Amino acid sequence: MKRLLIAVMVLAAVLAAGWGWATTQNGERQNGGTQNSAAQGQRTKASKDEDARDIAILRKDIRNQKRQVIETKVPLTNEEAEKFWPVYDQYTADLVELNNVKYELIKSYTESYDTMTDAQADEWSARMLKLDADVAALRQKYWPRFRSVLPGRKTALYEQVERRTQMVIDAHLASEFPLVQSQR
Repeated sequence: MKRLLIAVMVLAAVLAAGWGWATTQNGERQNGGTQNSAAQGQRTKASKDEDARDIAILRKDIRNQKRQVIETKVPLTNEEAEKFWPVYDQYTADLVELNNVKYELIKSYTESYDTMTDAQADEWSARMLKLDADVAALRQKYWPRFRSVLPGRKTALYEQVERRTQMVIDAHLASEFPLVQSQR
């Protein structure tokens, strides 16, 4: 679990550096807001591609570490493992698609953080709420599949480990980007 947390912290740092935002320990915005047009012009397509590649590698590493946590915390017989891992791999592939949406939402948020209008804030919030609902629906969809390959207690244990791990990831990511600033 410690390695997973470190990978999430690194991912958050890459996101912050790559998209030009960071916060201090007390939540204040660093870098004075969005980048000016000269600084944006210096940010080449190659560096954006490099950032995307780095984030993809880190996301894959997080998925691998998450799998290791499950392997460690959910003891499976060989027969259970043979049935469980294909279901888990399909679940993960579907979750990756939703997480692609999450990272695009984070990116769009960070690009408009300082200039976000009320309408943009409403749209962003609605999209995040839909994403949360979609993730919950995915978990509901896969619950019977996991339950069909594992006994009830092991399925419950898997669900606990999955939720706990995802909450650590989400909590850390959420703590790393600044809150919307209200107009005073």
